[in-house]
Amino acid sequence: MPEQPRTTVPSPQIRPLTPADLDAVVDLSLLAWEPVFVSFANLLGSSIFDLLYRPQWQVAQAAAVRRTCLADDSESFIVATADDVPVGFVVLQQDPDESLGMVEMIAVHPEHQRRGHGRTLMEFAIGRLRDQGLSLIHVGTGGDPGHAPARALYEAVGFTGLPLVNYYRAIA
Repeated sequence: MPEQPRTTVPSPQIRPLTPADLDAVVDLSLLAWEPVFVSFANLLGSSIFDLLYRPQWQVAQAAAVRRTCLADDSESFIVATADDVPVGFVVLQQDPDESLGMVEMIAVHPEHQRRGHGRTLMEFAIGRLRDQGLSLIHVGTGGDPGHAPARALYEAVGFTGLPLVNYYRAIA
């Protein structure tokens, strides 16, 4: 049987976020983070989930992405395909007084996940923050099943996790 030709995925291109990218970045973030919110709903139950994330988590998340990507103190970058279509993004922040860099947000469009784009973004973030003279990087994520791919990525590029627990109780 003849060997099937292998298709290669082009390496993502890293470039600064532009205002023209913002709508696409917001859209891909909502698609990428939907499994996280499904996981939250399953774990918390509808009464607590609704108190935290209703009427629609998408509205709040879209606003958070826009606000974060447009913040003056953030350095935002996106991964673009060869035809310059955003497929992922990362937002970096820093606290030079603490020599601490932060990965504030990261997402890859579901159609482009598991192709190395997230790793490329994280490696770029690490290099960028190192080049700025910072000695420590923080990235936060959840311990729920929806965040399992993020945890795997962070561990694959050398981050050490510190388990934390948040408790919620509806009282109304």
